[in-house]
Amino acid sequence: MSDAREQILNTLRRGLQRGPVAGERRAELEARLAHPPRNVIPARALRPHFEQVDLFVQMARNAAATVDPVTHPADVPVAVSAFLDCEGLPAELVMAPDPELAALPWSEAPTLHIERRAAVDGDQTSVSLAFAGIAETGTLVLLSGPYSPTTLNFLPDTHIVVLRADRIVGAYEDAWDLLRARGLGMPRTVNFITGPSRSADIEQTVQMGAHGPLRLHVVLVGG
Repeated sequence: MSDAREQILNTLRRGLQRGPVAGERRAELEARLAHPPRNVIPARALRPHFEQVDLFVQMARNAAATVDPVTHPADVPVAVSAFLDCEGLPAELVMAPDPELAALPWSEAPTLHIERRAAVDGDQTSVSLAFAGIAETGTLVLLSGPYSPTTLNFLPDTHIVVLRADRIVGAYEDAWDLLRARGLGMPRTVNFITGPSRSADIEQTVQMGAHGPLRLHVVLVGG
């Protein structure tokens, strides 16, 4: 454990007027961390996987996202190019430097100008790879890391997310289980994204793009 982390924990212990957790209490906490309890799962999430995929599409569209199902990963570049063209957007995008995205045949969409890097202010369109999708709310799960800069999720006005249908799960608890099963520990940030950004803080009037992208487009592979 780092000195800085230990210092923070010691400050918290002093504030709580207690020392390090030990004995039976520590064993209880370690058991809970090893086997997290599951909450009540909504009935709509408890269905066969093919129905979970359909539910994800329905819920994502209800949240104002657009979803384009494609059959094969090789179809993704043309689907991305077609979406930009349909929306009248420039064929320029920044893309997560993810090996799975890089392996796609982007030469099949020769009009696209692609930069593989983190997003910066002024970028219009980004492409990310989702770790998972959650059917109960049409939510995307994106992980931070060297291959998935978090800025791609929030800075550009248009966010295109590639999601494999076999990574769709029923409930939030299932997504956490999938993440723990990687065996790589937790990333620094886990983003749960449901539809494009919106806010009704001012006079209860919904404003799209208040804290992030105006558009969220999901290319669903194998869906």
